[in-house]
Amino acid sequence: MNRYLSPRRLWAMLVKESIQMRRDRVTFAMMLGVPIMMLILFGYAINTDPKHLPAALVAPTQDRYSRAIVTALELTGYYHFTEINVSAEEADRLLTRGDVSFVVTIPSDFDRRVDRGDTPTILIEADSTDPSVASGAVSTLSTVAQQGLAFEKGDGAEVVQQQQSQLNVVVHKLYNPEGITQYNIVPGLLGAILQMTMVMMTAMGLTRETERGTMENLLAMPVSPLEIMLGKVLPFLAVGAVQMTVIMIAAKGLFGVPFVGALWLLLSGVLIFVMALVLLGYTISTLARSQMQAMQLSFFFFLPSILLSGFMFPYRGMPGWAQALGEVLPLTHFLRLVRAVMLKGAGVADVRSTLLALAAFVVVFALLALSRFRRTLD
Repeated sequence: MNRYLSPRRLWAMLVKESIQMRRDRVTFAMMLGVPIMMLILFGYAINTDPKHLPAALVAPTQDRYSRAIVTALELTGYYHFTEINVSAEEADRLLTRGDVSFVVTIPSDFDRRVDRGDTPTILIEADSTDPSVASGAVSTLSTVAQQGLAFEKGDGAEVVQQQQSQLNVVVHKLYNPEGITQYNIVPGLLGAILQMTMVMMTAMGLTRETERGTMENLLAMPVSPLEIMLGKVLPFLAVGAVQMTVIMIAAKGLFGVPFVGALWLLLSGVLIFVMALVLLGYTISTLARSQMQAMQLSFFFFLPSILLSGFMFPYRGMPGWAQALGEVLPLTHFLRLVRAVMLKGAGVADVRSTLLALAAFVVVFALLALSRFRRTLD
């Protein structure tokens, strides 16, 4: 019996594995950190029915009927008018930049037409790049606007039910009027795939050299830390270019995703984004002691990026603290860029802040990588 199963030998193996697990702090932290992080994110941050969506109001007269309709829309919980009394041109820019999800346009003769007993018309433009964001808010539009106008006129609830034609609500779903999910998911896949492959490939590739001892030979050469870093990360830009080409061809050929923006602008954003990712992977390689740890750290960064960036779940549906965390993730800004350029035809002025944010990630990750690299030389 002792030949096959000895309690002493089994106990010795258990003690040995416990000590090994305790020494591998990265793995131990992943075993505890990942379940806690997923529980918090899915329990508190994820919301498939976003509320308090930013909206802009184009209403030259600001009469009492207009204010009643705006109040009724805000009371639904879906609308939050952050831009009041803007021009039509400014409202278009706000929609293109993604600063607002809706634009409500009320004509200047709205109050006169209501008092005459006519059927006035209001226009509501919705950003439908993500169909799940606008669906709940759009479904409440007509009924809520009718009720708000009727109560301001002094009509009772019975009149509201009998006269549903007292207001004509025209809804324009912009950028994705058919509500095709692939138009939102496939451009986002460009960022998700690039992040998963670039960070993991860079981190594991550099950690592999450290494990094999070839990094020591490289450090013995008369090259600076900056030259080593650039020599390691720049080849991955070519890999990212190949991946982007494959995804873009598939997006157009297989899924028919429209591309209405400038190609050079998208390529510029992809270049900055990939540079930030490979520098992040380089930083992770200076923290990891093995390829397994490099993969674990990459996954630990990849998971919140997928959940908090707006790739899988509506970004505006998350609470404020979750949106603040999403702002410090490169994928969040890249998704805004790629969807704005491909679906909305955004120009440089519309995505300038997004490009600057991605460039800031490049600088931060480069400084972290260089500082960590110098410390590993001591």
